[in-house]
Amino acid sequence: MKVAKRIESLPPYLFAHLDEKIAAKRAEGVDVISLGVGDPDLPTPEHVVEAIREAVRDPATHRYPSYSGSPDFRRAVAGWYGRRFGVELDPDAEVMALIGSKEGIGHIAFAFVDPGDEALIPDPGYPVYGVSTRLAGGTPVPLLMPAERGFLPDLTAAPVSERTKMLWLNFPTNPTAAVADLATLEEAVGFAREHGLLLAHDAAYSEITFDGYVAPSVLQAPGANDVAVEFGSLSKHCNMTGWRIGWAAGSAEAIRALGVVKTNLDSGQFTAIQRAAIAALEGPQDHLDDLRATYQRRRDLVIDTLNGLGWSLKPPLGSCYVWVPTPGGETSVVFADRLLDEAGIFVAPGSGYGTRGEGYVRFSLTVPDDRLAEAMERLAKTLA
Repeated sequence: MKVAKRIESLPPYLFAHLDEKIAAKRAEGVDVISLGVGDPDLPTPEHVVEAIREAVRDPATHRYPSYSGSPDFRRAVAGWYGRRFGVELDPDAEVMALIGSKEGIGHIAFAFVDPGDEALIPDPGYPVYGVSTRLAGGTPVPLLMPAERGFLPDLTAAPVSERTKMLWLNFPTNPTAAVADLATLEEAVGFAREHGLLLAHDAAYSEITFDGYVAPSVLQAPGANDVAVEFGSLSKHCNMTGWRIGWAAGSAEAIRALGVVKTNLDSGQFTAIQRAAIAALEGPQDHLDDLRATYQRRRDLVIDTLNGLGWSLKPPLGSCYVWVPTPGGETSVVFADRLLDEAGIFVAPGSGYGTRGEGYVRFSLTVPDDRLAEAMERLAKTLA
């Protein structure tokens, strides 16, 4: 048999490849501390866990779910947007449940990108934006996120053409931990309107912020509901990565088109998980103070350790990552492999996030404090 060319042309998914490297080292008996994948080590809030216990016992949740999400879940998302951002959404037309935000990010290109079309993809950026574009037959076009601009795009220099259909953004950003103010998002909305693009904003890290910074939603920008869709998730700020629950919100036309794809390819998310997600959105939010304090403490440990070794890094204001230039001109893979071989520490090589990610590695803060402290001790001994 012969697989499709679209599959042969894709690189291996970054984190699947990283898992293989870690497994190989552990098989050799190495105690690897992985700072590669951003998978929270903190527990899901107890009231959310209790909500799914109750929901699973209800036989009504055992049937096929709604394709677009239960009305209660969509109202909960709309209510959260109203409280958090002051944004009013129609839960029937402007909100859709997703099987994790990654699922919607992967599917949206099939609704807007035809073979030969283009999408502007942040470079460096989350790999799935470009992969989904390729799977739809389109061409990912790098949207440069220069370090000298704080890893923010210069949209006046964006390589837009008559074939460009989408613009991807992600703030707070994976992998660079860059943050944007509302003016930046307003500029992006205006750019999308001027060029007839769908603006897709990945807001998975909107609630993980520090030092007084509060992340805006792209839907706060005037006119955003006409041209923008935002992907949200409970994975990071409620420690629910394995639950696979998220949403798309914004443009009714984008939601409708995404729904056409989803109704043909999946049957929606388990209703019990949606009920638990409602509890996460509408219930107590006090866990967020502890979560932010934990990540800030870990961020500061990593920054202080690296700066003590000769770096000059500013503490990032968002996400659960630290984006670090490699020393002495080493490539991303060479430096990451050196840390793995000599210190038993795994970090994600920046080259996996685009050509502009070369020369950087990403440290994840999603490991227990004691393991992170041990990793920093190993790092200091290796690089001193």
